[in-house]
Amino acid sequence: MRVPVTPRTIGTVVLVVLSLLAGLFALQGNGDSGRNADRTGDVRVVDLPPEARQTLALIKQGGPFPYGKDGSVFHNREGRLPPRPRGYYREYTVPTPGLKHRGARRIVAGEAQDYWYTADHYETFRRIRE
Repeated sequence: MRVPVTPRTIGTVVLVVLSLLAGLFALQGNGDSGRNADRTGDVRVVDLPPEARQTLALIKQGGPFPYGKDGSVFHNREGRLPPRPRGYYREYTVPTPGLKHRGARRIVAGEAQDYWYTADHYETFRRIRE
């Protein structure tokens, strides 16, 4: 059977291919062998956006922080990070160029100097590795 090539069929094929590729990239990014499907593996400091590297440096030096909510307790309500006692995690804003509000990017810091990056407001996390 021969399917006529029209802009609509081409669009459908493109959408299917993009969906398949997105699924493949999602699977590749999961570096924790399924132990926690909400995390997508590790990220090296050098691979973070420059604003995230600056925020991490501020966290390590103890501030000063540009946003009033920086350093507030992150409760991990969704359980996407390893379970820890209340108050273990603190959150910090990673500025997004061009936005006039805080945006979605954050670094969450644990008491044991474990750091996590999220670009999608806590939907997924990547552990920051030195």
